[in-house]
Amino acid sequence: MEIDRLDHLVLTVRNLEESCLFYEKVLGMRREMFGEGRIALNFGRQKINLHPDPSPYEPKAKAPTAGSADLCFVVDRAIDAVVAHLKSLEIAIEEGPVARSGAVGPITSVYVRDPDGNLIEIATYT
Repeated sequence: MEIDRLDHLVLTVRNLEESCLFYEKVLGMRREMFGEGRIALNFGRQKINLHPDPSPYEPKAKAPTAGSADLCFVVDRAIDAVVAHLKSLEIAIEEGPVARSGAVGPITSVYVRDPDGNLIEIATYT
């Protein structure tokens, strides 16, 4: 077996609306309603399903916790444009721009936090 790609992941969040607004405004994701009132954030060929804390959905992780994720998203713009975008939205940059190692080579990254405190790395390949 060989994995082709990540289809979706789940984030446990304290406030669904606040999380949706952050990912829509900051990262340009698109909100999708599915199933019985569930919410996902779409980008590219992937999505993030949002579970409220506590989550009524089964199955789920053994110990889902809001704010425990560390995610890296690759964007198609220069890191200077990313920094300018974040500043225009008054999003605090925790670190960066800094050189890092991505899945397929060197990247330049900035780090921010989402409303739950998850560490969000925004990267461009160099």
